[in-house]
Amino acid sequence: MVKNFFLKSDKSPKNIQIKKDIITHFITTGNDTISELAKALELSVPTVTKFIAELTDMGLIAEFGKINTPGGRHPSVYGLKPSSAYFVGVDMSRHHLNIALMDFTGNIVDSQMGISYTYENTTESFDKLCGLIQHFIDRTGDLKQKIFKINLNISGRVNPESGYSYSSFYFSEHPISETLTKKLNYNVGIDNDTRAMAYGEYMKGVVEGEQNVIFVNVSWGLGIGIIIDGKPYYGKSGFSGEFGHFPTFENEIICHCGKKGCLETEASGLAIHRAILERVANGESTILTEMVHDMNKLTLTDIIKATNMEDPLCIEIVEEVGYKLGKYIAGLINIFNPELVVVGGQVADTEGFIMLPIRSSIKKYSLNLVNKDTQIVTSKLKNKAGIVGACMIARSRLFAE
Repeated sequence: MVKNFFLKSDKSPKNIQIKKDIITHFITTGNDTISELAKALELSVPTVTKFIAELTDMGLIAEFGKINTPGGRHPSVYGLKPSSAYFVGVDMSRHHLNIALMDFTGNIVDSQMGISYTYENTTESFDKLCGLIQHFIDRTGDLKQKIFKINLNISGRVNPESGYSYSSFYFSEHPISETLTKKLNYNVGIDNDTRAMAYGEYMKGVVEGEQNVIFVNVSWGLGIGIIIDGKPYYGKSGFSGEFGHFPTFENEIICHCGKKGCLETEASGLAIHRAILERVANGESTILTEMVHDMNKLTLTDIIKATNMEDPLCIEIVEEVGYKLGKYIAGLINIFNPELVVVGGQVADTEGFIMLPIRSSIKKYSLNLVNKDTQIVTSKLKNKAGIVGACMIARSRLFAE
């Protein structure tokens, strides 16, 4: 297993911490000069120069040219060396996997999207997952020697700190991260899928400097990822973001959590799917009956496709869901006062059909003064938000034990 890579040659805890701080600065801020780095870390220029030289000799950082400044000085710019470390992100859904390899600077250098995989809460399904991840790692060739962290995205309640998942693969008394680490022989962490998507958009997506962001994942279920002051918000045990289980409706629909009236029973991909089947069963027409001969096999992907083909029934139901969803996003805006709300997930692929009613409902139900602070946008990374976020989270935990 790859260990913390630059700690071998230095026995001083203080020196190790300074090196960690320099690497972390480059991860979060990007390339910088020695003088700016010294200011940010509150260290002397000679001290920073010494450690920059050591990290350069170790092949972890590199010089990226010089910049022009008043007075004729041309200070060198330093940053992470892309090929010095790699990270793997795995985004797991119920019916497929997405896996990516990211270099030290945050560039995706390899990925596999839509790998066939069916999740079940069994050891067999877990072993299949491990096999698919291992196959991806093996195909990276010599780069696998430089993979330092892997992160797996899981839906539902996940405690990244303890490594336990309470919604998927909860058949063992051992933390899932510990079991994955042993099976794959790499340091493996886990996180909630929506939080990872939020972090992906924050680091590499639609976010452009905003520090307070809410990502709304409208897929089969419904969840949010929260960024506060530039950092993902976890809550006490990592369970934050269960927006879909907000007790909302006086209906008799039992949510998969076991309770009735959760928001996602009427505002999610699941809700859209259920409404389509009910109305088709009542005799309403839709192009879906021509596209899918057996409606028992209808998927959310089919519905998204039909909506974008301007099927009237699909559009009507998507808009209804969007309006309901917008009302409760307005509540989030009133509570959090974010600069940006990003709507992503599979249902967001209907674009204007879901976004127009969301925006209309937000305008109606949010406080006018608070609403003015917030932009409502769609995901830039789309179906890659999860793997980008997973890779970014893996890199952010480079120094975690």
